[in-house]
This record gives sequence, C-alpha cells and structure tokens, in this order.
Amino acid sequence: MFPLSRGKVAKQAHVGLPPGTFEEEHGRESFNGRASHLYRTHPPTAWVKIDGPLRPQAFDVGHVKTTDATDASGAWTLLAGNDEARLFVSRRAEPMPYFLRDADGDVCYFVHEGSGLLETDYGPLRFEAGDYLVLPKGTTHRVVPDGETFVFVIEGSGEFRLPDRGMLGRHAQFDPGVLETPEPEPHDDKGEFEVRVKRDGAYTHLMYPHHPLDVVGWQGDLCPVRLNVRDFRPIVSPRYHLPPSVHCTWANDGFEVCTFAPRPTETGDPEALRVPFFHSNIDRDEVLFYHSGQFFSRAGIGPGMMTLHPQGLHHGPQAAAIEASKTKEFADEVAVMVETERPLHVTAELDAASIDGYETSWAKGLGLI
Repeated sequence: MFPLSRGKVAKQAHVGLPPGTFEEEHGRESFNGRASHLYRTHPPTAWVKIDGPLRPQAFDVGHVKTTDATDASGAWTLLAGNDEARLFVSRRAEPMPYFLRDADGDVCYFVHEGSGLLETDYGPLRFEAGDYLVLPKGTTHRVVPDGETFVFVIEGSGEFRLPDRGMLGRHAQFDPGVLETPEPEPHDDKGEFEVRVKRDGAYTHLMYPHHPLDVVGWQGDLCPVRLNVRDFRPIVSPRYHLPPSVHCTWANDGFEVCTFAPRPTETGDPEALRVPFFHSNIDRDEVLFYHSGQFFSRAGIGPGMMTLHPQGLHHGPQAAAIEASKTKEFADEVAVMVETERPLHVTAELDAASIDGYETSWAKGLGLI
C-alpha cells in the first residue's frame, strides 16, 4: 500500500514539522509495520483526567520490598508479567544458600547496582553494575554478591537471542565477540546442597550430597553470557530521530529488550527532532527501567525508577523536555526498555511503589492542571 498525504504535513517524518504542530506516529508492530504521522495542534498526551484500567504509571522500584534483601533464602519479587515475560526485582546482599534452576524460562539479570559472582553449571562470571547476565532455561546457578545489589530481572518463556540487524550486519551495536562466556570451574565439595527448581512460579527442592556445579567441560552453542552496556554502541543519525526499536539488544518470544545508551542527538539538521516523538504504539506495552544518567524526556525520573505505558495510550516527551532538547547535543542516559506484545499485569508489590500524578504529568507540564 502506497502512503497517502493530506493536509499540513512534514515531507520527512520527525523533521521540519508544520509550525504549531505536534507529530504523532500511529504505527503497528512496534515501529516495524504500517504507520501514519498525524500533525496535531495539541500534544496527544495532554489529558487532564484519566479514569479506567489503562493509565501510564511510574514506580520507584527501590521502594519495593523484596524477601531476598533481608533473608538470604528469599527469592525475587514479581513486579509485572504476562504469559511470555515476567519482570522481577532482587535486592540480595548475601550469597544464596541454595542453587536456582529456572524451568519457567530464560533469565536475564540486569545489574543496576552492586557486583559479585554468578556461579553456573558452565562456570563463574564476575558481574558489575551495567551488566546483562543471560542464562538459558534450566541453568543451575547461584548469585554470590560482594555486598548489597539491585538487580532488574527479566524472565522470558522463550529463548533470549540476538535480534536480526538486517542491513546493519551482525557486528552492529555490539560484536558477538564481546560477549563473555564462562570457563568451567568444577567443585568437588561433599555435604548437603539444595537446588530449587522453579516451575509455574512454585519451587521443587532437591538435596544433593555433592556440589551441583561439578562440570569439568562444556561445548555447544547454548550457554550463559555477559554483556555490559559500555560495550553497546547505539545506532544514531545526525539528521533523523530513529525509533526505539533500533536499540534492540535481546529478542524473545512476544517481547524485546532494548538498551538506551549515551549517544549524540540529531545536531546535523536544525529542524530534526532531538527528543522521542509522540507515538501510539498500539501493539506493545512499554516498560522503561532507568539505570543512570539524565533522562531528558521525563521530569522527576531518576535511577532505579520504572515507567509503564500500556497499549492504547499515547506517550512521548514532556513539555520541558521538548524545549530543552532544542539545544541538547548529547543524551547521557542508560535505560533498559522491555516491549511486550501482550499486556503486562502489575502486582500489588509494584503498585505500592507507584508515583502519584505521573498519569497527568504531561498536562501539568503544560500548565493545564
């Protein structure tokens, strides 16, 4: 189908908007499908009241109470999820006195704060803030922190895999060669060792008389990997604001994980947008977990916070961010985005950490309330 054009429009999306207009991208399939750009005289997020089950939300995840913060035998705390993706938080400060084998899916640990050692069947991996630690489903492992940690956990029913980068080639964003894999480190200890097998959110407890991490060697193409955000090289354009999907880091069944890393803004054309455009991404729920830096598209959002924008509601930059972006030359931020095809259901634990007023913050920034 050939695109049509009616009324006052920009010839190039996200560049040279008609005076006094706000551009909205109405698209399908997470910026990969058919789309139209609507040029409105008011921001589509300028509602002054909202009532019903759908609402944009912001949360201070650091305020979520986790059992593993105070009890070494505790587990992650569920934040939100659906049949394909579950989001958790862990605040572990002491080594796990047990080993975990997740039979519900692949696990991606994103280390927001802290450092330590991840022990696995395949061998150990040291970790630090900014690391992604991706474990295949069924990998027996144990987290041994150096001290307090703050970890955002993404569990997927399918396999985490590298996205298809098309014409960019397989070495774009990060070369697969930078992925760290573990060397075997077999243990020969005797005693009592507990392995917890997680399935359907419930735990089966296995007791071994020997250390379960006794692998002396491995070969194949299924193994744990580590990637730090320092090694992520974002795709940018000096004259065009690229969609969030260009930052895709990991793909899974029914969702994607993207990394917003420090990057220059669109300084090559004075008419190009330098801030995310308003969009109605009708086929995805969007979660952003904020890791570090200055998040210039949102006011009042800091590290350790998380936003959720559900399918059906517009979102985009706040008024102050639009104004500030006109002179901004560098976006110094690191955030993890999770986009899910199916709606995410927020737990009571996360809802208790909700930030009041976020759902009408765009109108407040415009002075409408």
